[in-house]
Amino acid sequence: MLRRFTFGDSALELVFEHGPGVAVRLVRAGGADVYPVAVVEIVTAAQGRLPASSRLAHTQLGTELRYTGHEIQQRGGVRTLVVRQAGGGLEADLLLTQPAGMAAATARVVVRAAGGGRVVLRSVASWSGGFTAASVQAPATDAVVAQVPTAASAPLPEADKREAGDPLVGWELVSGVSDWLAEGRFTSRPLRELGLPQLAAALTHQPPRGSYTATSQGTWSTGHHLPVGAVVHAAQQQALAWQIEHNGAWRWEIGDDETGAVLTLAGPTDEDAAWTKVLQPGEEFSTVPVTLAWGKNFTAAMAGLTDHRRAGRRPHQDNALMPVVFNDYMNTLNGDPTTERLLPLIQAAAEVGAEVFCIDAGWYDDTGHWWDSVGEWQPSRTRFPNGLQEVIEAVRAHGLVPGLWLEPEVIGINSPMAEKLPREAFLQRNQERVVEHHRYHLDLRHPAAVEHLNGVVDRLVEEFGIGFFKLDYNINPGPGTDLDADSPGAGLLEHNRAHLAWLDAVLERHPRLILENCSSGAMRSDWAILSRLALQSTSDQQDFRLFPPIAAAAPMTMLPEQAANWAYPQPGMTPEQISFCLVTGLLGRFYLSGYLNRMTSAERERVAAAVAVAKEIRSFVRTGHPIWPLHLPIWDGSWVALGLCRADEDLVSLWRRGRQSEVQLHLPHRAQQQITVETVFPKDLPPWSTHWDADRAVLTVRADSTHDVAARTFRLHVSDPND
Repeated sequence: MLRRFTFGDSALELVFEHGPGVAVRLVRAGGADVYPVAVVEIVTAAQGRLPASSRLAHTQLGTELRYTGHEIQQRGGVRTLVVRQAGGGLEADLLLTQPAGMAAATARVVVRAAGGGRVVLRSVASWSGGFTAASVQAPATDAVVAQVPTAASAPLPEADKREAGDPLVGWELVSGVSDWLAEGRFTSRPLRELGLPQLAAALTHQPPRGSYTATSQGTWSTGHHLPVGAVVHAAQQQALAWQIEHNGAWRWEIGDDETGAVLTLAGPTDEDAAWTKVLQPGEEFSTVPVTLAWGKNFTAAMAGLTDHRRAGRRPHQDNALMPVVFNDYMNTLNGDPTTERLLPLIQAAAEVGAEVFCIDAGWYDDTGHWWDSVGEWQPSRTRFPNGLQEVIEAVRAHGLVPGLWLEPEVIGINSPMAEKLPREAFLQRNQERVVEHHRYHLDLRHPAAVEHLNGVVDRLVEEFGIGFFKLDYNINPGPGTDLDADSPGAGLLEHNRAHLAWLDAVLERHPRLILENCSSGAMRSDWAILSRLALQSTSDQQDFRLFPPIAAAAPMTMLPEQAANWAYPQPGMTPEQISFCLVTGLLGRFYLSGYLNRMTSAERERVAAAVAVAKEIRSFVRTGHPIWPLHLPIWDGSWVALGLCRADEDLVSLWRRGRQSEVQLHLPHRAQQQITVETVFPKDLPPWSTHWDADRAVLTVRADSTHDVAARTFRLHVSDPND
């Protein structure tokens, strides 16, 4: 007899079942019954998959594990479910945590070698669960044959019959890819168009073996595929969003079992990331955490993921204060700072209202060729004839927090530190230090590497009073290190975790220090790091016309208040172009650059007006939920839109990048409500006309036809119809 137990509250209820011959499986989530499959999936060298495949699911151990107990723990406003199973010489605990009232839960699995011998792990999924309907009944044959095919689709009756009983029909996958300068390109596609064909596998009495898979290798956790996604069924009003919270290799997959579809999330695996882990008797391994959020639609599921991110951030005063940052790099000094160039920029940044001034790359360089010599992080004597302190004092004298760029995890092959540090302090393969783009990579498992980085940070904070570091990261060392590790992937995972521990320790020692995450744009913008750091540079894209889709997609992978979308207006731009640049930064963490000191007074006043607006709305930015009134942005789309919504008002930024002068914004959460539209920025340029259709929940916006490149930020306020 199958038994059930429940976890959660009114915001999210998860129901599990188990019984004789049945491993623990999820059977209900987000108010809907779901296709039941084992929630813990493990591959070892001795116990693989049934049938053979490359999937993380359908594992022998997944079918052999049996329930031994569960408990729910309550601590503060967070409850944790621990589900215990055993089998095949292993004990496996699924841990689920849910903050009260939140439609999201975080999962991880702890595996212990419980038998008399060692266990060689090849993959351990952090979560596996069905998300399609529990069962799909095909309609009667007569009903199918009686349907009249349309000229547009003309399906065959037999195909109609298969589709009607297909549990994947109607489900769409929202997933994204990134590249340097083209981050966060998300698309929505039907699951059946992802290479998951219907196979009639039931005739072979075996489930299908393929899957749609996304992976990350090495340390660029968001270098191509993104560890965030969602599956959505509009007609059934179901959506599930997820994120893998790891700063290294990961994998997610969607598998089709023909009777249902399965989502499986994991950290590094043997097949994808050269990861194996040996457990001696009594030893245990814990997977990387993953978070899932359920909702009635895509927007609701992403709101749940956003709530989880806010609740799980490391406490820091910057989370609420969100000071405006000026950084001298993008389209400005480009890594070539000097005292002469910086002093007028500092004054101009203060005049427009910036609150932090970050000196970017190059401040440590005497030669002009610093790429392969970094690692000591001592101020240049040629760039700053009177010392870096003169510039830092100027920053402080103008009321700004001083900041510096730092790339702490690398040592240039021509750096003195390459020989001062022991060879064991670097990632290695077969006793050779790994080199990528003329850099070695520190192994933060080694105390000498940690001591070196602590010395650098502490010295710069104590000597110069640095209050802000932009932490960059521009290489990917590959699968990992085989030094003192069961496998390269295992060595890398331990290094990844040591990196997070180092960040935590830095913030423990310097609790007011603001840390920005950057990595060749956003090649490592995972939640493991972002849960700790204040903000994320979202791209190195220097064409202001290409930045809006990056900015609009950023809340898919991070909090709006963390998304440092560069606003880099330049002297000589038209008022519409300057405003376009500035709108790009408004619905995120306002992050400013550009030659402000060379601007006319009118140009600088426009920048100052945007900074004032950013300060005015930043409390909204850190509390609003993201919406996409034009759906997720298209890279070369004529219009791009991003919104943030609260109970009674929305902020919407809208960018025009072509000749199309009219666009319709879809705002279903405002259906049947009366709204008024106000331009937040810029207020002095020709207004765009708007018309609100409450029945259709569509806001029509018409732009001034004379400017192909233009942008506006609007406030949409819900008004009382009796007013």
